[in-house]
Amino acid sequence: MDQGKIYDIAIIGGGIVGAATLYQMQLKFPKLKILLIEKEATLAAHQTGNNSGVIHSGLYYKPGSQKAITCVRGRRALVKFSQEYNIDHEVCGKVVVATQESELPFMEKIFSNGISNGTEGIEKISGEQVREIEPNCSGVAGIRVGCTGIIDYVQATNRMAELALAQQAESKVSLGDAFLRLEEGTEFSKIITEKTTHLAKHFIFCGGLQSDRLAKKDGIDLDLQIVGFRGDYYELTDQAKHKVKHLIYPVPNPAFPFLGVHFTRMTNGEIECGPNAVFTFKREGYGKTDFDLKDTVDALSYRGTWKLFGKHWRFGLDEYKRAFSKKLFLNRLQGLIPSLTMDDIRPGRAGVRAMALGSDGVMIEDFKIEYKNNSIHVLNAPSPAATASLAIGEDIVEMAQKRFNLN
Repeated sequence: MDQGKIYDIAIIGGGIVGAATLYQMQLKFPKLKILLIEKEATLAAHQTGNNSGVIHSGLYYKPGSQKAITCVRGRRALVKFSQEYNIDHEVCGKVVVATQESELPFMEKIFSNGISNGTEGIEKISGEQVREIEPNCSGVAGIRVGCTGIIDYVQATNRMAELALAQQAESKVSLGDAFLRLEEGTEFSKIITEKTTHLAKHFIFCGGLQSDRLAKKDGIDLDLQIVGFRGDYYELTDQAKHKVKHLIYPVPNPAFPFLGVHFTRMTNGEIECGPNAVFTFKREGYGKTDFDLKDTVDALSYRGTWKLFGKHWRFGLDEYKRAFSKKLFLNRLQGLIPSLTMDDIRPGRAGVRAMALGSDGVMIEDFKIEYKNNSIHVLNAPSPAATASLAIGEDIVEMAQKRFNLN
């Protein structure tokens, strides 16, 4: 047991949303003793550490949604945080490129979204202007987005945790500490983990890929389930890096629930291409053949999964083919940069996205946070949650202040 210490709040989950919540909570309430537990040996081990590393602008999200509001607010806060605490980042800008005339109406829609969402410094540009910015890119028109950036999210996550602990010596981050269950009491409850027992009065669950399972363990009646989708990346080889100057995105297909393959400059100097999006048989599996029986049974016994497959089977089949074919992946990349060759790309890393699906097979687009007694559950925090993390953390602190009567 944790020496009998009773924490005011325990945060379960050490991705960037959990770390940002710890940081914002400790800033607002420096006297509170807060525990963050994470089952892996490091923070940011899953979605945070395996995403594209982009600071999103707020272009794609439905005006008025939590995603739209917190993305723009969170982006500004994250850039300021990164400047103040020397996090590797760069506000390098991106272009969203329409490669054919049929994409122009949806390009207009996302531009309109960006204006409504307060995404500053966006402008429509011609195909000629696209080539001035990205000489190797082919397109009929585009949107220049000056406020998009790149960042090392793992570094940012660790810094948030360090700063929080510096505020309160009795707070703690416990790594390699997998949550099993809560045993509720009157004044405080027990957190039973695989290696010990912790005592705390209130709980905030930021479980990412495991958010639905953690909620069920806490007795929440869910109307969603997490289904994992793996995204594979390629990298440009040294001979091809000159072909990408900034970030290059396609106009997303409104019929498909992902942004499509894009080119991203990373803070370490590499240039990634991707990701695709394929159903994964293991929620935390980053290899093409990774398999977990429980994850597979959970996903394939859920009605919503089959409803999604039924609606998007053509896209799904194409994505699966590309996962196992470098040539097909290259063909998709050549839509934006026609001069790319097989020698220009090499296999890179992969990430897994937690898709929250309703039983009707519809992807739950917006952030979703619920309460139960002494707990707050972040049930759905898809992209741009990393960009928005400081804003989400701020919102959770406000909720906790009301729900938990903090002062």
